[in-house]
Amino acid sequence: MSETQPQVSTAWHSPEWYQRCFAWAMATAAQGYETKMADRKRQLFADLQGEILELGPGAGPNLAYFKPQVHWLGLEPNPYMHPYLQQKADELGLEINVQAATLADMAIPNNSMDVVLYTLVLCSVPDLEATLQDILRVLKPGGRFLFIEHVMAPAGSFLRRVQTGLCPLWQVIGDGCRLDRDTGKVIATAGFASVDYQTIDAPVPIAVVKPHIIGVATKAA
Repeated sequence: MSETQPQVSTAWHSPEWYQRCFAWAMATAAQGYETKMADRKRQLFADLQGEILELGPGAGPNLAYFKPQVHWLGLEPNPYMHPYLQQKADELGLEINVQAATLADMAIPNNSMDVVLYTLVLCSVPDLEATLQDILRVLKPGGRFLFIEHVMAPAGSFLRRVQTGLCPLWQVIGDGCRLDRDTGKVIATAGFASVDYQTIDAPVPIAVVKPHIIGVATKAA
């Protein structure tokens, strides 16, 4: 872990008690989901090498899929997630660098990352289009953006109407999470050389955060 004191993101507005509770919940309540998604994650994260930037790594459920040789930088605005991340890294023998910031806060050099990784975070970024442009900027030519995200249900479906109606309340209780984003379509039009993803019936008990998309977007070489 970097010895540099992290700068807390100016975009982080949740009260301290909520940050603590949310960090605890992410560290303890997602075990079933992670177990059911393990095979898909192993396939998505296979053979990762070089400079890896993970945005919103939470309590570190993805660290188990990385090899010790990678250089991992995590941007996690909630500082109460950091002890869980470090504990997980210590258990796995990984060296990590975690900063309490967002991608918009950090002066990450252009064309510097081999892989950028988001899982279940794009639902809560303030500006999805701008975030994707930042991802393109920091990726090396030929670099890959890996993602797993929940998205809106198909147009005209009952679930989509429920998601639309619940979205304002869900943002409050879900740490900014939006239920009304068609994230796959936005990624497909962001300027990547190729985008390949599939829609899956996610193993979650709450229907409003279904379906999920999982895939890879590649920057032009």
